[in-house]
Amino acid sequence: MTAPDTWRKSSHSGGGDGNACVEIAHRRTHIAVRDSKAPARASLSFPAAAFAGFLNALKSSE
Repeated sequence: MTAPDTWRKSSHSGGGDGNACVEIAHRRTHIAVRDSKAPARASLSFPAAAFAGFLNALKSSE
């Protein structure tokens, strides 16, 4: 996957300097996810619909 242009840090970044989180980038058909502590390493890519379902499941378990 090519590197997405814009990464957004999770709003649940944790305390302190906020480095205990993930970042996401929106593509036309996929969502890319990477570790904010190691942005140069590989990212994961998910179909947008599957990622939306994952987020909904997380929100419902809160």
